[in-house]
Amino acid sequence: MAVDKDELLSKQQNEVDSKLWAMANNLRGNMDASEFKNYILGLIFYKFLSDKITKTINDELEDDGLTFEKAWKDVSMQDDIRELATNVIGYFLEPQYLFDSFVEKINVNDFTVEDLKEGIKAIVNSTIGSESQDDFADLFDDMDLDDNKLGKGEAERSKLIGKIILQIKDLNLDISETNFDILGHAYEYLIGKFAASAGKKAGEFYTPAQVSELLARIVTLENKNLKTAYDPTCGSGSLLLRVRNNVENPTSIKLYGQEMVTTTYNLARMNMLLHGVDYEKFSIANNDTLNSPSEKHSGLKFDAVVANPPYSAKWEPEGREDDPRFNGYDGKYAPASKADYAFVQHMIYHLADSGTLAVVLPHGVLFRGAAEEVIRTKIIKDYNLLDAVIGLPANLFFGTSIPTCILVMKKCRNNSDNVVFIDASKYFENGKNQNYLREEDIQRILDAYKERKDIDKYMHVASLDEIKENEYNLNIPRYVDTFEEEEPIDIHAVMKEIKELESKRDELDKEIEKYLKELGL
Repeated sequence: MAVDKDELLSKQQNEVDSKLWAMANNLRGNMDASEFKNYILGLIFYKFLSDKITKTINDELEDDGLTFEKAWKDVSMQDDIRELATNVIGYFLEPQYLFDSFVEKINVNDFTVEDLKEGIKAIVNSTIGSESQDDFADLFDDMDLDDNKLGKGEAERSKLIGKIILQIKDLNLDISETNFDILGHAYEYLIGKFAASAGKKAGEFYTPAQVSELLARIVTLENKNLKTAYDPTCGSGSLLLRVRNNVENPTSIKLYGQEMVTTTYNLARMNMLLHGVDYEKFSIANNDTLNSPSEKHSGLKFDAVVANPPYSAKWEPEGREDDPRFNGYDGKYAPASKADYAFVQHMIYHLADSGTLAVVLPHGVLFRGAAEEVIRTKIIKDYNLLDAVIGLPANLFFGTSIPTCILVMKKCRNNSDNVVFIDASKYFENGKNQNYLREEDIQRILDAYKERKDIDKYMHVASLDEIKENEYNLNIPRYVDTFEEEEPIDIHAVMKEIKELESKRDELDKEIEKYLKELGL
């Protein structure tokens, strides 16, 4: 009997959610949500690394009738096993540091946080001098196992971490059937439950799965054979992984990203490895993209560029004269208080001639004046890059309820004489905390964008002359008329209804008066 993937995915999600809630409740009294999610995500990832090395070596030794644990007891085999693991998956972990070994120790009250610290050290040290070194360096730094918030002494800390390990023990981390973004889901779940402290306070941003899916499908709509994809504000890496899922050969695409928040940068690297992205097939950098772009990505051009940058962030426009990313816009730079167009310029610079760019931004980028108007005009009039403007529903993102839009850009446009405007703001499902896009809403947008034909109150294909007439103001209501005429009011019918109501009221008043007299009131 075939397994229903949606049913399996739903089961995985529910299982993860119940485990996360239990773990969160264990830690909630000890520390802030923005801190305890680091321990939960770090331990989930440790289990994944442990499961992966066990499976890799067991599969390799299967024909010999051996297991990792048995083979390791033969000292003459240890160097070969270590070399095999490092070459295939980029790291090594001895059986004594496996997640299951910790579980066994916990069950006989023999586990300490020192065991976990040694295991983490062993993973990182095993990569030193290898090609995977950068991908594993400082990966668990956000999980401070000496923090007094975990407990006053080692015994208390060990007991609490042991509790979390036992709750993670039965977690199914096999994503092969569903491609479930377990770390991204866990991150979103924890921020959703404790948004006030887990996300906003840390300045972290997460792109909900359905928005990531929409962006990924847009950039792969005309090309399923992308070789590279780039996200300059990659967060947990979920958006890049969505792009990878939408190409024909996921193992052939290389993913590039940069993330400023170190915690989220570590999560992105974890996410890549958990989803089977070979360490040679991703390059994630940790720094401020606008002020300190990664040297590893310098001058590279990408087939797909996607992003959900922090909205209207502050940046430093001064001293950019020699920065090729921001040249060619009549000497204008995005204002210091709103870096939205600085991110757009950075993305355009890294876009290949045959590539597609899709970015989520606040609506202000469509109509704000001054320097932003100059940059916007250059993008449309002189460079003819803008291919579509898509208005999204409000309240899709954690930490902000504002409506957002997607700008789609290409350097070589098939429809170079027009721009698509889509108002998708009314098509969504209401959620308890956030609204979300359904599959039908995503498909509606994609179908309309692909067809490029006017749809009443939903989409308009605007000529460049029309945009020029609007002085390069891209505010969607200028192009998509969503006005709904109210039904004409029949005054005579309304007056008749009012008279009937007044007559009924008089009758009721008389009846009430009659009862009051009978009661002697």
